[in-house]
Amino acid sequence: MHRSVIREGRPFPLGATWDGLGVNFAIFSANATKVELCLFDMEGTKELERIELPEYTDEVWHGYLPEARPGTVYGYRVYGPFAPDAGHRFNHNKLLIDPYAKQLVGDVIWQPELFGYKLDSPDKDLSFDDRDSAHLVPKARVIDPAFTWGSDLRPSVPWEQTIVYEMHVKGFTKLNKHIPEEERGTFAGMAHGRVAQYLRSLGITSAEFLPVHAFVDDGYLVDKGLRNYWGYNSIGFFAPEARYLHSPFANEFKEMVNQFHAAGIEVILDVVYNHTAEGNELGPHLSFKGIDNANYYRLLPDQKRYYINDTGTGNTVNLSHPRVLQMVADSLRYWATQMRVDGFRFDLATILAREPHGFDEGGGFLDACRQDPVLSSVKLIAEPWDIGPGGYQVGQFPPGWAEWNDKYRDTVRAFWKGEEGKLSEMASRISGSGDLFNKRGRKPYSSVNFITAHDGFNLNDLVSYNDKHNEANGEENRDGHSNNHSWNHGEEGPTDDPEIQKLRERQKRNLLATLLLSQGTPMMLAGDEFGHTQKGNNNAYAQDNEITWLNWDGIDPAGKDLIEFTRKLIAVRKAYPILHRGRYLVGTYNEELEVRDVTWMSPHGEELTQEQWGDPAAKCFGMLLDGRAQPTGIRKRGSDATLLLVFNAHHDVVEFVLPEVPEAQDWVGLIDTNQPGRTDAPRFPFGHTYEVTGRSFLLFVAGSDQQHRRELRQGVGAILDVAEAPLPDLLK
Repeated sequence: MHRSVIREGRPFPLGATWDGLGVNFAIFSANATKVELCLFDMEGTKELERIELPEYTDEVWHGYLPEARPGTVYGYRVYGPFAPDAGHRFNHNKLLIDPYAKQLVGDVIWQPELFGYKLDSPDKDLSFDDRDSAHLVPKARVIDPAFTWGSDLRPSVPWEQTIVYEMHVKGFTKLNKHIPEEERGTFAGMAHGRVAQYLRSLGITSAEFLPVHAFVDDGYLVDKGLRNYWGYNSIGFFAPEARYLHSPFANEFKEMVNQFHAAGIEVILDVVYNHTAEGNELGPHLSFKGIDNANYYRLLPDQKRYYINDTGTGNTVNLSHPRVLQMVADSLRYWATQMRVDGFRFDLATILAREPHGFDEGGGFLDACRQDPVLSSVKLIAEPWDIGPGGYQVGQFPPGWAEWNDKYRDTVRAFWKGEEGKLSEMASRISGSGDLFNKRGRKPYSSVNFITAHDGFNLNDLVSYNDKHNEANGEENRDGHSNNHSWNHGEEGPTDDPEIQKLRERQKRNLLATLLLSQGTPMMLAGDEFGHTQKGNNNAYAQDNEITWLNWDGIDPAGKDLIEFTRKLIAVRKAYPILHRGRYLVGTYNEELEVRDVTWMSPHGEELTQEQWGDPAAKCFGMLLDGRAQPTGIRKRGSDATLLLVFNAHHDVVEFVLPEVPEAQDWVGLIDTNQPGRTDAPRFPFGHTYEVTGRSFLLFVAGSDQQHRRELRQGVGAILDVAEAPLPDLLK
């Protein structure tokens, strides 16, 4: 057999790097005694050669292979002590994935040889398994990163104008007949021009994808014939998930980004750096566990055989170690620069900010992001909780970060369900949650508002089910959240009752209107705009099937009406910057004009009294926004408008007196969720008693002098034009 000649190469950069002449291989391991580079055929099925990396510098093993080219398939065998009680699990019989692999070939195949110990041994993970695992493990492929971006420009959407749309690469395209069948469910399918056109027609500015890093289908799911659909089980932080590639080339992801950017839409990735697919001490040897277990993972200080499990998945990545922190930062920079994504949403972000002593705003990861010229310039969104000690940290991330706000979700759900005593907290949530975020110069957009997300009920099911129905997950409906603040409105699941159907549709509109017209950054869930259902499953992580795939052919007339209504809401948000202010609403009083930035109104058309705020039965109130209260220097076109938002969660009609506004003449009705198809903009005089339908939302804009009225007509006209525009091709 031909023997490759390897040179010492360089310890930087880590990973496999093609320089036009050969490939440099570099891998970190502080405790290994030897590292072998294993070369395979193009399919990754036959091991061709093992080459010992010749040099060891600063805890990095490295070598340069002049004969290697892009397309080279490889893995590692790492030698060292097998001493689980000391935290070491080296086993050179197990082929390992390069942590810096830019593309993977093959899948994990769940067989006993995949584990570093003997599954049938009474000593469990203390035993040693000497069988080879190469035929069961994905291999890395060397890539050529060259790509022609053309005139690609980042959309760079300002935070206050951002509207996030959470979506799944496969689920969004799998059932859409406008996309070539062979491309559905892949990046190539997402790159189809109709997809970006659809998002743009809705008014979406930023697409947030569920995890696209290489991940593993859990063994217990495979045994049940299921798959890890969501993808929160990462094994490669640089490689795009192979199941989303239509072509053999990782650059397919870049083609998708190019298409989105051409449409002015940002790409945000949901990333999972808190744990890996290797699980706890009984998990498989896939990569990090066999490369340097003691450094890549957080282990119990006095029992290093066992893993700290702040994630609930078996292990926790050790970001307190500088090389592990470097890997995460390198991964983020790779996706932000080479792949040109515009931001990241961090799963269980509290873990990333936790040092051994607990959550630390000055911890290594947050400091790295804050000072890094690349990472500090992209959107950073935290899921600010985990199951570890001090795990709930909503509002505690530093400036520069936005955070998922579950308090917004729960409060808005509870209010529209009709729960009592929600008035005060509802006001806080729709005005930007200043009680949580108004500090240190943070802005209202720091609160990422959402009512639904991938985890939990979607919008249709939120108003159609009292209880979760997760039987398809094979866990006897024990999984998923039970406290959903959901309501079926009279009958569980689908119904033919026209009154229940009518109320459910209005509640969907109420929830979407609240979300899209609140202060803060709204995040929608894909499919909510037309009423996609998951049949009551609120934990569909393993449902890679019609339960989660968006059924574009199944959109009924009510669903198409909801799309039109959603487009109108987003057009309203964009037309009136006062709905996404850069400053918090705190009741600021403009003495010259005698107006406040926000006034909370009772149905009598008067400011809410302290007694009314404390009335647990109060379920109807108004939010009067007066843009004239803002400092002149920060006003934008339309930002000095005066708007009245009316929220009525009462079951019956409430008579609401439209208040008088200084220097204005009347009110123009823009939104009434009881009349979603209305195409006119009726006017109402001050003092008019508007009969607000039970469980409905209203929006009015005040008209004033001639110039303002001209701008008002232009704004309303633009909104109505959007609402009446034809549906995009993706739906025809």
